Amino acid sequence: MLFDTHVHMNARQFIEDRDEVIKRAFETGVTHMVVVGFDRETIPLAIEIAEQYETIYAAVGWHPVDAIDMTDEDLAWIEDLSAHQKVVAIGEMGLDYHWDKSPKEIQKEVFRKQIQLAKKVEMPIIIHNREATEDIIEILKEEGASEVGGIMHCYNDSVQYVQTCLDMNFYISLGGPVTFKNAPLPKEVAKEVPLDRLLVETDAPFLAPHPNRGKRNEPAYVKLVAEKIAELRELSFEELSKKTTENAFSIFKINA
Repeated sequence: MLFDTHVHMNARQFIEDRDEVIKRAFETGVTHMVVVGFDRETIPLAIEIAEQYETIYAAVGWHPVDAIDMTDEDLAWIEDLSAHQKVVAIGEMGLDYHWDKSPKEIQKEVFRKQIQLAKKVEMPIIIHNREATEDIIEILKEEGASEVGGIMHCYNDSVQYVQTCLDMNFYISLGGPVTFKNAPLPKEVAKEVPLDRLLVETDAPFLAPHPNRGKRNEPAYVKLVAEKIAELRELSFEELSKKTTENAFSIFKINA
């Protein structure tokens, strides 16, 4: 039993074989997944996919790279969609200082609005962070995000920030980079995060784990992520899988 807590089955890379990829994941032991929508194109498709499969759910939010494109109408739309029975989180949201499409101040404003919305509808949030850790932590604290908590998606920061995230009621989710030979930070984090606050994900079609690095990622590969974390923690794969799945049920408020 595995739960891929962050996957983009709504991405264009899966247009031709989406159902086959999902079937392959189920056959590999991935029993649940959350498809993340993050703009006008991907949000409706995330919900559509979730409606087609009993154990697939959706998250709806606005990506920081495209923050400049979000309108008040979009925010109201996300609020309306949050009431859908298959929507389990608001996001992904956050800050991305790597790309320069959306100015930082606009990213921050959109980030704050989505946190406020999540608190209003009482749903956890999914955080995207790229080169913006200090600002993200500051905003999460100022906006009282601990009231709803959430997930630090594809965590790739140092161990020093882990406790701060835990104190704010967040889970730490690890993906493909934990398997990369030249990525020490996720490995250190994998060993340090309390087992009851750890999640696994693929972020497919991106960040495929070793030995598929550089290829299209898919949810079946979350097994490779879980196997690596189990090895690093000196746990059985079964124990790691069971606990991370239970954690996902908890944060998303899903009845097992």
